Amino acid sequence: MVQDEETATTVLWRPTGPEELELVRQSGWRAWPPRLPEQPIFYPVLNEEYAIKIAREWNVPHHGVGYVTRFRVESDFLRRYPVRQAGGKTILELWVPAEELDEFNAHLAGPIEVVHEFR
Repeated sequence: MVQDEETATTVLWRPTGPEELELVRQSGWRAWPPRLPEQPIFYPVLNEEYAIKIAREWNVPHHGVGYVTRFRVESDFLRRYPVRQAGGKTILELWVPAEELDEFNAHLAGPIEVVHEFR
């Protein structure tokens, strides 16, 4: 996790498809949309390289385009979510239960930004 001590926030990334990104845009780049019934977990990732890998290898084949977003969350709030290792040493995620996403969004610090696009 990249922490910014000055502002007490943590930088996270999320690989995103076009439908989810459109909903983020509609929020004014300030919130992640509610999960679908088959998505009980919202999982931001802890490093940019892992987000790039998912965007390229999953989003592009399934949607024709994949995006990597970057955003900041209040570090104190994130302490409630243990880091999950979903594979190798750098494959790290936070698992936010879908029912907690509104509260998670309330602790975003600044806008959600698109930092990569793959086609």
